[in-house]
Amino acid sequence: MRMLTLTSVLILVAIPAKADDRSECTNGIIVIQAEIARKPPAATLRKLETALRVARREEQEGEFDECLDAVNDARKALGR
Repeated sequence: MRMLTLTSVLILVAIPAKADDRSECTNGIIVIQAEIARKPPAATLRKLETALRVARREEQEGEFDECLDAVNDARKALGR
């Protein structure tokens, strides 16, 4: 019975976290697109384009934690 209760709690805790990751992923993609539109230096642009491509792919696959990894890569490229 304890195991069932623990599993239920973990599932309920994970659902809001996944929704937060989804939101952060979507917002991160918007930020990357805005930074690309600002026409950064070529080296930074390549890193941002790669991060955007990966983030979009991971968003489509529902892998929001991996999308956030790509968003963080973009932030590093921007020095943030």
